[in-house]
Amino acid sequence: MELQGNVWLTIDGQKLGGQDRVALLAAVASEGSITAAAKAVGMSYKGAWDAIEAMNNLAGEPLVERLAGGKGGGGTRLTRRGAQLVDNFRKVDAAHREFVAHLSAQSHALADDFLLLQRMKMNTSARNQFSGKVVALKQGAVNDEVVLEIVGGQRIVATITRDSSHSLGLQVGVEAFALIKASSIIVATELGDVRLSARNQLTGKVSRVLPGAVNTEVSIALPGGGAIAAIVTRDSGEALGLEVGAEASAIFKASSVIIGTPV
Repeated sequence: MELQGNVWLTIDGQKLGGQDRVALLAAVASEGSITAAAKAVGMSYKGAWDAIEAMNNLAGEPLVERLAGGKGGGGTRLTRRGAQLVDNFRKVDAAHREFVAHLSAQSHALADDFLLLQRMKMNTSARNQFSGKVVALKQGAVNDEVVLEIVGGQRIVATITRDSSHSLGLQVGVEAFALIKASSIIVATELGDVRLSARNQLTGKVSRVLPGAVNTEVSIALPGGGAIAAIVTRDSGEALGLEVGAEASAIFKASSVIIGTPV
């Protein structure tokens, strides 16, 4: 993404001119005639005069004036105010271009922040929301398998219908987000060599435990700065010995993941 912008001068809300009109004034100064100036900037003679008259009226004083005849047959020149306007506009435009170039150098970060703000505005009942990029897409006759890489290099696998995959425009490299309800997550502390049918297993350290009368909410901090929350029964939380700092894994099925793309 590249940022661009133009400078316009206004008087009481009326546009005095921008790049084109100032270029016309500069051409009058260098060419000494409206005809030559209009040709130099690619305008018609009438268009040039209309623009000059409009600028003279809006400025409240002449920016261009005619010269009386003489040996050279007369001509046109900028007034002192007109020359000052051209000089000041060029200074402002140079500063503006430098400013825009500075912002453009950060355009990727600006785009990322804009997308982040858009996602933050999203309302959903799903406790877990992960932003990432599609790194693999396996198409099936009915369902597609989507692999999303999230913060810290962790990967989330989702199974969605092929129609949904198509409507979302999913393909490798596309930005997307994953939603997982906390109630869909199983928490484990000692898996060892156990094999599971659930495709997703995110391991980290318990960062928060909030016991309730019936259920306990557990947050697991993931490598790279992410976190995932789960809701387990209070009895299960106590049986697992869940406490801050303990290693734990969040396990959930690929069918429990909802995939979306930013608008």
